[in-house]
Amino acid sequence: MTRMIRRLFLLLLFAGSVPAMAQTRDTTPRTVVMTAFLPEWTALIRSVDSPVEQKINGLVFVTGTMAGKPVLLMQSGVSMVNAAMNTQLVLDRFTVKRIVFSGIAGGVDPSLAIGDVIVPEQWGQYLEVSFARKGPQGWIPPEAVDPEAPAAWDMMFPRGVRVGNAKEAWQRHYLLAADPALLALARKVAGSITLRRCVEDGAATAARPAACLAHQPKIVIGGTGVSAGVYADNAAFRDYLFGAWKARVLDMESGAVTQVAFANGVPVIVFRSLSDLAGGDAGSNQMTTFMTLASINSADVVRHFVAALPD
Repeated sequence: MTRMIRRLFLLLLFAGSVPAMAQTRDTTPRTVVMTAFLPEWTALIRSVDSPVEQKINGLVFVTGTMAGKPVLLMQSGVSMVNAAMNTQLVLDRFTVKRIVFSGIAGGVDPSLAIGDVIVPEQWGQYLEVSFARKGPQGWIPPEAVDPEAPAAWDMMFPRGVRVGNAKEAWQRHYLLAADPALLALARKVAGSITLRRCVEDGAATAARPAACLAHQPKIVIGGTGVSAGVYADNAAFRDYLFGAWKARVLDMESGAVTQVAFANGVPVIVFRSLSDLAGGDAGSNQMTTFMTLASINSADVVRHFVAALPD
């Protein structure tokens, strides 16, 4: 009798949990508009109409519409593990049509300037490397050097990441592509947007005073972006990334988001506006000065892009 009562209790407990589990799955197909942290989120939250907020694992997810399109706005959290973990979380809990990332970044390509918005065609992870030991005649990496790998920097030898999905076998990747159709749409939209040179008075704060650029920022589609869990502000390493990786921009999340999207077969595109030059600035790093402006410029482009998405 005791065993039967125990089984009945477990069945009732499981049955009672099913509705709660079902409620966590949002069935509306949505475009996930992802940001990394608060300034990027703030630049977009007012564009979400009929917002509905829910919290999962302490993160805030806001569903609603943007330009009439169903969206979900979220923060991935800063850096690679947070970005990967929370990208998978949103894919598991919601019905995701595509991921559109909006944020700031450091410029690597010397032809780019603060305030510019770049939309890379592909993303790599520059600290997926082997650390070599020092030998009598130079560095000795612990494994054979792949001839397809970007060149080493000092003791660091790029080794790529092994990943696959339901359609492609696991293999080594140094770069993973953004969705071609989304890139084509970004090219179409870019010509109709004028980026901002100044932070509007309403967006400036005591901690983030108004800042203006001497030049007119531009939108650039194409090239390579790279990511790692590093706040990079080093001129020599910037030069290395531009030469060996052909990188145009670096950040701390996009490579992870792109990898998780690839593994799940979900289209992804990343918009990044330069808040600094990753060590290439003439003086000190300017991220805190132009973070708000860069966040707004990226958000402006993303709003136009979402409005142009097919229903």
